[in-house]
Amino acid sequence: MTNTYAPEPGAVPGSRPAAVTQTQPRRPAFFRRATWRAFGYHGVTLLLAPFALAYAVTTVSLGAPLLVTVVGLVIVAAMVVAGRYWGTVNRSLTSSLLDRHIDAPPPFTPRRGFFGFLWSGLADTAGWRAIAHMVVSFVTSVTAAVLSITFLVTGLGCMTHWYWSQWLPATQASDGSWHRGSMIAPDVFVEGFWWQAAYVGVGVLMTFVLWPAINNGSARLQAALTAALLGPTAAQVRVRDLEASRSSSVTTADARLARIERDLHDGTQAQLVAIAMKLGDARDRLSAGETNEDLQRLLDSAHGTAKDALADLRGIARGIRPAVLNDGLDAALESLAATSPLPVELDYRLVVRPAPAVEAIAYYSAAELVTNAVKHSRGSAVRISVASEGGQLVLNVSDNGTGGANPAAGSGLAGLAERVRTVDGTLELDSPAGGPTTVTVRLPLA
Repeated sequence: MTNTYAPEPGAVPGSRPAAVTQTQPRRPAFFRRATWRAFGYHGVTLLLAPFALAYAVTTVSLGAPLLVTVVGLVIVAAMVVAGRYWGTVNRSLTSSLLDRHIDAPPPFTPRRGFFGFLWSGLADTAGWRAIAHMVVSFVTSVTAAVLSITFLVTGLGCMTHWYWSQWLPATQASDGSWHRGSMIAPDVFVEGFWWQAAYVGVGVLMTFVLWPAINNGSARLQAALTAALLGPTAAQVRVRDLEASRSSSVTTADARLARIERDLHDGTQAQLVAIAMKLGDARDRLSAGETNEDLQRLLDSAHGTAKDALADLRGIARGIRPAVLNDGLDAALESLAATSPLPVELDYRLVVRPAPAVEAIAYYSAAELVTNAVKHSRGSAVRISVASEGGQLVLNVSDNGTGGANPAAGSGLAGLAERVRTVDGTLELDSPAGGPTTVTVRLPLA
């Protein structure tokens, strides 16, 4: 089902997208700071690698023969737990030099007592993964550093060969002639203009193309290894996100209950008190036999106040769960699209109706994203699509605005992400400068 909704009469449409600012062309990789920071990363990890390998070997060689004794178990447990500091050092290096943040695994929480600590230390997966990283990273660090240094030095040497080759010792060829250029094959010397020019070309290729690719690529591989072995596991990330979402949902629920209590106290309760007073006054007047116009106006006022109180109660109830969801998510989104100030194209392809909680979150997500598009995008149209994929509800909201959306800029995206995580969902934002902005929300159908 695909429908397009134009703005209602009187709605204020968003402005047209502004002209896209032309960006400066990026500098070659050789001249970027990130490339040289990666080169420094290789140097630091190369210096640390032998010490890390020695620590891992010591842990195994010292602890293995003594595992049959309590002393051996204590040594191994302590060294495994202490290995976590290797993870701290590597995550810090990756963050400061490669600009890639890696979360720390959950902290070590030993059980009570001596044997509790002993068992907790021996079963500390984060510590053992750090020990494994010490061994694996020795190979990767040495390989990456040697490759990077070799390509850089060789490339620079080829480019400047025309200059420093004059100080090379003379070499005699098989025909008895003497040469000062580098010998790259039997009786083949880098001499003369064309040979020197070819060598410069090889040097330029190695220095400005191959070296940055190898240097940066190997740094990314090492960062991936660090994230895999020294970061939290997928299960730990899931538990952490669920705990954060649970805490956020509790806080949000408390705030919502406080708001409902405040609205009932300040609005509806006052109106009900006014109704009771007016009806009491009317009753007293009826008891006194009055039937004049003042009594009629008093009853009309009480009736109007009752209707106002009913409207307020409906508004409060709508804040808890929109009444439009009673007819399903598709009807709710149609209503949202029809009342939007911007034209909205709705593509609804969901066959199975989601769970009520998921349905409400999907509706609120779409409403928040459409509001963001109206307020911030400077676009002229919005598109909403809903489909099922792999047992998930996939909500996609996009606009043709100027892009550059930032979750930290007060657009409500951070709170929306927290709301989505309460049901183990995810939110993905793609908003490059110049647009378009696309937000994808994935929620479990059941």
